[in-house]
This record gives sequence, structure tokens and C-alpha cells, in this order.
Amino acid sequence: MIANMSGISSALMERIAGTNQKEVGQADIAQSSGSSESSKYRGAKGLTPETIKEIEKRFGFDKPMYVRYFIMLKDYLMFDFGESLFRGRTVIGLIVERMPVSISLGVWSTLIVYLVCIPLGIKKAVTHGSRFDVWTSTLIILGNAIPVFLFAILLIILFAGGNYFNWFPLRGLVSINFDQLSWWQKILDYFWHLTLPITAMVIGGFATLTLLSKNSFLDEIGKQYVITARAKGVTEKKILYGHVFRNAMIIIIAGFPAAFIGMFFTGSMLVEVIFSLEGLGLLGFEAVVQRDYPIMFSTLYIFTLMGLIMGIITDITYTIVDPRIDFEKR
Repeated sequence: MIANMSGISSALMERIAGTNQKEVGQADIAQSSGSSESSKYRGAKGLTPETIKEIEKRFGFDKPMYVRYFIMLKDYLMFDFGESLFRGRTVIGLIVERMPVSISLGVWSTLIVYLVCIPLGIKKAVTHGSRFDVWTSTLIILGNAIPVFLFAILLIILFAGGNYFNWFPLRGLVSINFDQLSWWQKILDYFWHLTLPITAMVIGGFATLTLLSKNSFLDEIGKQYVITARAKGVTEKKILYGHVFRNAMIIIIAGFPAAFIGMFFTGSMLVEVIFSLEGLGLLGFEAVVQRDYPIMFSTLYIFTLMGLIMGIITDITYTIVDPRIDFEKR
């Protein structure tokens, strides 16, 4: 009624609202009414029975559900994820193509975080309450408060062709002429491209692990066996690294799988988007947006499998750090 009062044709409003409007290809549906009646899916309207059967055969819907389930299990065990619905390529090919970027970001970021945070946490525990402890706590908490994407944009503006310095590349994992470089130039070029993305990822990862390391060591330093060792005249260095270290590292190692997977997917996705890096995080995000189910399920499978492998490695590391822990059946 408002449209008629405004002088807008009712036919135009019907086209916009979709009322009293026939579906596209409804004449074809009248000729192939069997296809519409046999399928309750709206997308099947206007398709011939032959086309529907071809689609069902392609995606396996012509088989019972339990048969499709066991076929899917076999394919996933063989890492056969099928083809992408929108990219026209095999899913495993896309994953292998994107894997180097995610491995580079995840491995180097996790390695840097652990190599910095554990010694820093030990130093803060030994010098608890000192000026060094207060200032480092302030810095890492400020770094943790800065969002990853905001810090990444700041790094680009300052160091990657913004209004200030043009020291680092803006995008990509390697240069265009990477194949023409010598082996040592390739290494330098690789890390030159990774400097800003890894810096953006690790800046917020120091706080949790550093404070966890500090509190874990503080808890162990105050225990009775440390007091006894000091009374016997054992040096502080031997007490710290010979006795306290193994006990304090157990809780730190326990958080390694979650930290590694978090660096691999959660932290890397925003960095991949900002620095135009084609990695698994960006691939999974685009698959969710496009509803590309083969890629969605395959990336979920890959990350879950990586989490399980990291958990096994963590259990093995337990026995290395603390020989008192074993998994033999008693």
C-alpha cells in the first residue's frame, strides 16, 4: 500500500519482495515434475532428473549413509579429501601448497616465544620483586594488550613502504626472483619476508608463557627440597637447573600443544590476511565463508591430527625432562 501511495508499481515491489513470483525455470519444472517431487531440496527446482542423479552420484548421495561414512573414513585415512567445490583443484593439493607458509609462521613463532619466555621467566623468578621484574612485566603485559592485527598494521606503516621506512617487503613469503638467488641469499630472503609477520605474532605471546614460567619456578623455589639443598651448600645454579628446572618445566610443557596449534591457526589467520600470505589459516577461513565443505573438513582434520601428534610429543618430552615420569603399566 505504501508503495502504491508513493507511485511505485506493485509489480516492481512483487519482484523485489518475491511475492506472487514464479521460480526461475518453472516451465521446465512442469515438464520434469518428477524431479521436484523426488527431491525436497529447493536447489533441485528447475533441474532435470538426469542432472540431479549426476550430482548425487558425484557427491555420493546415491549410497546409504553408513556406506558414505566408511568411505569418508577410508579417504581421510589416505588423505584423500576430494576436490574443492569452488577452486577446481584437489583439496590435498591446496593444503600442500599452503602448508609452507603455515609451517614457517607456526614453527618459528613458537620457537621464538619459548626460547625467550622460559629464560625470561627464570630470570624474573630469581629476581622477584626487583626493578627488572617490574619493568619486564609491564612491557610484556603491554605487548599482550595490543591486538595482533593492529600491531601488524603498525609494522607495515613503519617498516614496509609506509611514510617512514621501507626496510621490509609488504607481502609474500619469498621474492619474485627467489629461484635465481644463491642458497645463502634464499635463506636471507626467506627470513627477510618473515620478520614482520613473526614479530606481529609473537608480540602478544610473551606474557602468558613468561608469567607461567616465573610462577612455576617461584612455586618450586619455595619448596622444602630447595631449602635442604641450600643447607647442604649446593650452589644456586645447580639447584636452579639441576633440581628446580625439571619440576617447574612440567606445567610449561603441558601447554605446548595448545600454544603450537594456536600459533598455527588462530594467530596466523589475521597475519596471513594482512601480509597477503597464502596459508592454511586463510584457506580455512575462506572455505567457511564460501561454504567449501571439503576444505573445511580437511583443514579441521589436519589441525586435529596435528594436535594429537603434539600431545604425543608432549608426553614423550615429559619423560625426558623428568625421568621419574614413565608410562609403563604397573
